[in-house]
Amino acid sequence: MTGPAWVLLGLGLLVVVVQRRTLALGAVSAQVLVLVGLAFADAGDLHEFAATGALAVRGTVLAVVFGLLISRTRDSRPVAHPLKPLLRGALAVGLGLALTWLVPPIGLADRTAEPVVLCLVAFGLLVAATSRATIVQVLGVLLVENGMSLAALQLPGSSWMIELGVAVDVILIALVAGIFHERIFVEFGAGDSAALRSLRD
Repeated sequence: MTGPAWVLLGLGLLVVVVQRRTLALGAVSAQVLVLVGLAFADAGDLHEFAATGALAVRGTVLAVVFGLLISRTRDSRPVAHPLKPLLRGALAVGLGLALTWLVPPIGLADRTAEPVVLCLVAFGLLVAATSRATIVQVLGVLLVENGMSLAALQLPGSSWMIELGVAVDVILIALVAGIFHERIFVEFGAGDSAALRSLRD
């Protein structure tokens, strides 16, 4: 899976360095399309096709929901990121490489998928931890979930019921996060998590 691996990594790095929420959402959604393609190509029975369908539904629902949220909560200007794009990219690559060196083999069917999974997790954690834009923070979490989905696709004997349950859980978590984002936007006029520092007991 050399080609899809590079595509997944490139899209993940794009989420790290871009400033616009629409581009970040597009990159995360494109990753799901790649994962659905990989799952469909490897599916051999009805259960595996059901797991592929759950992944596709999850990606579609989240893309629509967050697309609507972005259109409903347009900031007058992009929320400033505390780190420059090149620095974010360098930190993401460094953290990804560190994880691939430190984490022992995790037993995936395709060993080339393991560093991709770890890098996507590193990219997502960095996005969620450093971005001030609330939508982008949630997209960082979804980036980690895409890495976990890739790992699940490479685990032998994974259950389609587990995939369906994970898809439902991720959708619910993202919906709750979207509601919080909209409330923050209504209250402060921007989807900037830094505005929460002004709150006092």
